[in-house]
Amino acid sequence: MAIDYSVIGERLKKARKNKHFTQEELAEKIDVSIAFLSRIERGSSQINLKRLTQICELLEVSEGDILNGSSSNSIKYLNSEFANLLKNCSSDKQKLIYDVAKVIANQK
Repeated sequence: MAIDYSVIGERLKKARKNKHFTQEELAEKIDVSIAFLSRIERGSSQINLKRLTQICELLEVSEGDILNGSSSNSIKYLNSEFANLLKNCSSDKQKLIYDVAKVIANQK
């Protein structure tokens, strides 16, 4: 599965705006050019994990929020994703998924 850097960039931009940072302020804090930060937010430049962690710490968001759209602990996110998955399946596939999930959930 390919990494969609444009989605990551959009999430970073949203997190930056939520903290009321301009691109210039954030770029200065992480010691990169405004142009580079802009390319990250547009998804035209890749971001490494070290830089991602640095940005996430400043913006007070988890890497999971940025990479997956939610933290790994978010039940609400998983419920939403699961509902979307099921919505796009036929009723036969929904039943099969339910049966498999039931078996997995009941394992000890």
